[in-house]
Amino acid sequence: MPPTVPAHPLQRPLLIWASCLGLALTWDVSALDLPVMRLLGDAQGFALRHAPLLKLGLHDGFKQVALGLLLVLGIWAVRPGGRSDQPRRERLAVLAGVLLALLAINLIKLGSLTSCPWELADFGGSARYVSHWAWGTPDGGGGRCFPGGHASSALAFVGVALPGLIRGQRSGWAWLALVLVMGAIAGGAQTLRGAHYPSHTLWTLVICLGSAILAWMALMKEQRLRVTA
Repeated sequence: MPPTVPAHPLQRPLLIWASCLGLALTWDVSALDLPVMRLLGDAQGFALRHAPLLKLGLHDGFKQVALGLLLVLGIWAVRPGGRSDQPRRERLAVLAGVLLALLAINLIKLGSLTSCPWELADFGGSARYVSHWAWGTPDGGGGRCFPGGHASSALAFVGVALPGLIRGQRSGWAWLALVLVMGAIAGGAQTLRGAHYPSHTLWTLVICLGSAILAWMALMKEQRLRVTA
């Protein structure tokens, strides 16, 4: 039996987004950001800040891979498709979701007054801890650290999972799992280095998935999905 589309095509993605939002809010309420960072660093800073695997491999190298994937995704989205191929409108909606996610993350970072953990006085810097919910309150550091820009190198691609999730196909869940794992690795590496709190990665996921859903809604509108086995 082929997969079927639910009454509301975005039902599954919206439920997943709501779960991610709930997780991010729950983490914020727990106030565990600073305690977690204190387990990883001290007044001398973060021991793993310049670790080659984290800095060169999972930071610099990861960004290069993400740029290559974005190029591949762009080619896939605009190329002509055969009769059995995924409709170009869907492919463009996926690409738009990725680009919107990256744009949203960077715009929010530009206006953010939240500094990176390694800038805090607790870890050898000069800034003080201020929650990212304290909008308009500077912490004495450089700011522009919320949400996680590096984590978005992976999580921005969550939109690739939308067509499969909407249809209830295994491919959608597989893509979602892959993106979440890569996002956790990218965000986790930055947390270990002292660059980001765990909450930054969670909110990056919320923003990226929300952006993908908004782009899909804008481009697909009343278009019916082609359901394939």
